[in-house]
Amino acid sequence: MQRIGIIGVGEIGRALVDGLCEGVEEPPELYLSPRGARTAAELSQRYPTVYVCADNQDVLNRSELVILAVRPQDRVAALSGLRVGEDRVVVSVMTGVAISEVRHMLGTDAPVVRAIPLPSARERRSVTATCPFHPAVDDLFDGLGGTLPVADEATLNVFQMLTGTLTTHYQYLATLADWAVRQGISPEGADRYLRGLFQDVGRALGDDTRSLQQLAGDHETPKGLNERLRTTWFDPANTEALTKALDALLADLK
Repeated sequence: MQRIGIIGVGEIGRALVDGLCEGVEEPPELYLSPRGARTAAELSQRYPTVYVCADNQDVLNRSELVILAVRPQDRVAALSGLRVGEDRVVVSVMTGVAISEVRHMLGTDAPVVRAIPLPSARERRSVTATCPFHPAVDDLFDGLGGTLPVADEATLNVFQMLTGTLTTHYQYLATLADWAVRQGISPEGADRYLRGLFQDVGRALGDDTRSLQQLAGDHETPKGLNERLRTTWFDPANTEALTKALDALLADLK
């Protein structure tokens, strides 16, 4: 589809615009909501096919496919009263908001698809889980790194939970950096070394011929530092605590 609207131009909305336009020879027309005016204006100045609309209804009127990227707590204010033609395709990236609720809020029989694009969509490296299958939606996200269609919303919620682990990973790295500083390493040195160390982890993850368990095993030697830390810190109690936390958060999405 060549006319795409985005209601809600936060981090994900911006990443989608960048991924669809940066370095693309024939990018689609993109219509942005005016909320988040500074970001929307910046994107429209950077890309000639990006336009800022008068309001959210204007976004819908101009678009064949519209992406709802507002924060879940803002959905009533942003979406109530909008009129959506049945010839549109609606993609909701709002965390934990069911398709039935989106359809009810918009009062439409248009196709509604939930999706979980990642910030890496800006580099066209986001594997985006979607539900249900829709060819136009899958084609859109295929161009941003790949689509992972899932069977139902319960399954999609599991993938949604996995996205909630990102900042825990960053905090883990920050804790390692703080520990190194307490051992006398400069903050700049600790930061630089950890970034290089875990960027290499990212490159290893690109090798999909090895399972995650195999990657862990390949980085360990018997009684070496990696094995000793994993078995000491990531013990059964730690694993169970993480599992319980994920279970509890998933229950909130049901």
